[in-house]
Amino acid sequence: MTRTATDPRTRRPSGSGIVPVLAFAGIVVAVMQTLLVPVIKDLPELLGTSPSNATWVMTSTLLAGAVATPIMGRLGDLFGKRRMLIASLAVMVVGSLIAGFTSELLVMIVGRALQGFAMGAIPLGIGLMRDGLPREKLGSAMALMSSSIGVGGGLALPVAALVAQHTDWHALFFGSAGLGALSILLTLVFVPESPMRAVGTFDVWGALGLSAGLVLFLLPITKGSDWGWTSGTTLGLFGAAAVVLLLWGLMELRVKAPLVDLRTTARPAVLFTNLASIMVGVAFYAVSLVLPQLLQLPTSTGYGLGQSMVVAGLCVAPLGLTMMFTAPVYARISAKYGPKVTLMIGMLIIAVGYGAGLGLMSAAWQTIVIAVVLGAGIGLAYSSLPALIIGAVPASETGAANGLNTLMRSIGTSVSSAVIGMVLANTANQVGGMAVPTMHGFRVSFLIATGAVLLGLVFAAFLPGRRAAANAEKPHLVASSEDTEYGEAASPELVPAGRTAQAGFRGRVLTADGVPVARAKVTLIDRRGRQAGATLSAEGGDYVLAVPSEGAYVLAVTAGGHGPLASGASHPGGVRVVEVDLALPSVVPA
Repeated sequence: MTRTATDPRTRRPSGSGIVPVLAFAGIVVAVMQTLLVPVIKDLPELLGTSPSNATWVMTSTLLAGAVATPIMGRLGDLFGKRRMLIASLAVMVVGSLIAGFTSELLVMIVGRALQGFAMGAIPLGIGLMRDGLPREKLGSAMALMSSSIGVGGGLALPVAALVAQHTDWHALFFGSAGLGALSILLTLVFVPESPMRAVGTFDVWGALGLSAGLVLFLLPITKGSDWGWTSGTTLGLFGAAAVVLLLWGLMELRVKAPLVDLRTTARPAVLFTNLASIMVGVAFYAVSLVLPQLLQLPTSTGYGLGQSMVVAGLCVAPLGLTMMFTAPVYARISAKYGPKVTLMIGMLIIAVGYGAGLGLMSAAWQTIVIAVVLGAGIGLAYSSLPALIIGAVPASETGAANGLNTLMRSIGTSVSSAVIGMVLANTANQVGGMAVPTMHGFRVSFLIATGAVLLGLVFAAFLPGRRAAANAEKPHLVASSEDTEYGEAASPELVPAGRTAQAGFRGRVLTADGVPVARAKVTLIDRRGRQAGATLSAEGGDYVLAVPSEGAYVLAVTAGGHGPLASGASHPGGVRVVEVDLALPSVVPA
């Protein structure tokens, strides 16, 4: 049955239940990521294996999450973001149960890899917010969803430490399974499916190519310190990753419906946001590696703070809590100055936090101060990223684009883990046959994080200004750096789910001589002057636009090498098709 614009199933909900439920899903994902941090040093003994083999328990989750994030985002654009969100959480629950019932290394790795699929929930949640919330609530809601991964990580550390210290460590997995099941239930009850769909098919070969390239790239990053950074295995995998990703990129440029639209990704607003995201990821993970170790080292070292696992987790917890409280602050700053400025302010605060941290490592209360300052900066920076991405891509690519951005953050944390892990290992002292990190190693790690965030600040400076921010608050519009008439860019091939693409206007964009015009921007404007839909003409000049209701419209067309056209048209409503061919005038030479 075809749904009309008045069908209650297609109305935009108020969003009262969407925000907390989706933010909770983000927190669940973060809990899954930091679940084993308190017991990471005990994993070899718990699993009866060598330390190098035990690291696969963490590495498998990272690799699976990196692969799943862009893929689940694209599947959500095609088949429904809520449906894919539930699928991601369901796979995580299965993985948690598998890990909870085993102490065998290989089975544990499989379970942890399945848990990694939950990473797709972050871009899917952001996409659901864009499609389902009124624009006045969208900014703060996306900020909360984006920062939820830090909130969950901060809150999970002390709780996981308490559980691991007083019960069987397998209880951590059963707890994550319970949280995942609760998140699925809340999503089913409170989150409606998005009515927006991208037209096209799923790029299977693109997904396989990207997966192979990411695994080949991230594997030597995470295992390079064990294998040796100049070993044949490490260098060979980096070389193979470069070849696979290059071939994948060439293939994606030729595919009609690619997994990742590289032309869109190459836009400055998207490219520099993703580059800045990598740097923020590096900075975010550095504090998570340094502070817990500093707090738990014995005072006999002369610099260790001698705190228990639980107290160390509580000292780091303000990092996540501060990120949560910065979401409404982000909304106010961004509304006045735009997400670019907010991102830069966040990065400056991060740099100040790490700079101050170089001299604030002698007491537990000082680590709390560092955590609060860094949490505020990271919260502002993370909150800005989805608004910048959403303001720069077509609405039909929201899930995939945010998935790619989340992947960039994951790459940043992976690089941070590898580099800082190597620094701490190379500067450690051998005490009783054990490597003990030194204060010099901690300070060098903070300097690396400061350098990364300052580089991210340079990337952020190249971002477009307020225009992207303004359009990010309009879920039905798309911001673009390209020239457009009527102030907005086209959103290619976007139609509400449940409505056939032919319900509305269709026809061909032609020159005055009847030659088809490909990739012309066709914008549907209603009687109030608002954009009601947009698309790009196909290779043969064909276009299709759905209408929200009956009435009079204007079809505005722009294309390079031709003059603009505004043509009046009327639609009687229902599922009828109105044929309208659009003839573009030639550009008159000056």
